[in-house]
Amino acid sequence: MPSLSPTLYARWRTEQVEPPACHETKADALPEERLLQRIWLHQRVRREALRTLDGQPLTILHPGFWNREAGPDFTGAIVQIDGARPHVGDVEIDLRPENWRQHGHSGNPAYRGVVLHAVWEASGIGTSQIPTMQLKGVLDAPLHELACWFGGDQPTQPPPGLVGRCAAGLAALTPRARLGLLAQAARVRLELKGIQLEARARQAGWGQALIEGLLGALGYKRNVWPMRRLGELVPRLGTSGHKLESNVLTLQARLLGLAGLLPEEFPHEKNDPDGYIRSLWDIWWRERDAFSEFILPRAAWRFDGLRPANRPERRLALAAHWLADSDWSQRLEDWLRAEGDPNHAAGQLLQLLQAGRDPFWEWHWTLRSRRLSVAQPLLGAPRTADLTMNVILPWFHARARAGGNQATGERIEALYSKWPVAQENSVLRLARQRFFAGAGEPSRRTASIQQGLLQVVRDFCDRSNALCEGCAFPERLAALAAPGGRE
Repeated sequence: MPSLSPTLYARWRTEQVEPPACHETKADALPEERLLQRIWLHQRVRREALRTLDGQPLTILHPGFWNREAGPDFTGAIVQIDGARPHVGDVEIDLRPENWRQHGHSGNPAYRGVVLHAVWEASGIGTSQIPTMQLKGVLDAPLHELACWFGGDQPTQPPPGLVGRCAAGLAALTPRARLGLLAQAARVRLELKGIQLEARARQAGWGQALIEGLLGALGYKRNVWPMRRLGELVPRLGTSGHKLESNVLTLQARLLGLAGLLPEEFPHEKNDPDGYIRSLWDIWWRERDAFSEFILPRAAWRFDGLRPANRPERRLALAAHWLADSDWSQRLEDWLRAEGDPNHAAGQLLQLLQAGRDPFWEWHWTLRSRRLSVAQPLLGAPRTADLTMNVILPWFHARARAGGNQATGERIEALYSKWPVAQENSVLRLARQRFFAGAGEPSRRTASIQQGLLQVVRDFCDRSNALCEGCAFPERLAALAAPGGRE
């Protein structure tokens, strides 16, 4: 094998990354917003030279955490303006100040926490009441050099300033101690969620607490409360007392109607090729007046940034299948009693939660969307794992504890601790960066370890700030990792 040129990889990278990013650009050329986001994340600015557009000195105590979902570009930032008390909030990155209104941020509740608008260039003092700064002119290197530097994929390791103070303490623990600590946090989370469900069960019964919990979880994080409200209305969906209809289409019409998600007028045939919306309206228009006082306003729902599979219309269509099946809750009980390892149990529960075939919703994302080329299930494995860890197993565990059934409680705890890993979310990704910084992460990947991480975030990170000020977790870890240390 011939000896490698010392510049071989550099040339490979140039060919892959540089065109056109690393070449000189025109002075008036606008950079991509993603490049500006990376510049902000790594603070590639002359930090001592930062000022707002109205001339006030600006200090960035923490740039915040890169938000890969809908909403402001960075969350949890800490900024100080003209020596005043630091502000904790979000940062939005745009090319120009006027983008704030053009992109609809001024009327979007998700942006109410923005404390700084960082733009590439501005000709005036901004167009909003949000403090605004200009990035152009304060970078610590020419823009084309930074484009080259960030030309590849985002670095897997966070900048040093984004690593939590607890990372060193966690890395100092033995793998067994780290795993045990997170397992304990997960057990606390199981019990806390169970306590919440038990409190609701004391008011409305165990079955009602379960359906409210499931519907709330199906709301994902943007639509939890309207979905929970619909869960509260489930006893009213029947036409005689509290007895539920067994017809799926009728229940879908009532749920979608109560949600305020049906079209306000009868659809034209060309806008309803499957005839499904008309079928819903044939049911709903006769019943709408009886349910009128419970109908949710459409403004209660948030659709920005929602993946098609997480749309509330599809989730409610799925819930209608559960409610229409009089044996569904009993099959859930039978599932728990069945023997099997966690992977087998997960597969069986997925089949149970996916319910029956749906001739419309398996082929459409929304009421108005085109027919899909491939049928899509109303619930996938990742969301099933979320429902299991956040609602179903805590509900069973709380019932076992309330009934003094220790053996069943232990079986549930064992299932909970070994449940297959769930889908990652932005909180978990950030927690892994903050806690482990690429080292010391537990090799065992289960949904309960994820739950343990989330509980640590809730108990410690959410009570501190991005600088970990006043957080007791690092000190407790240091004491635990010290020779002979114990808590």
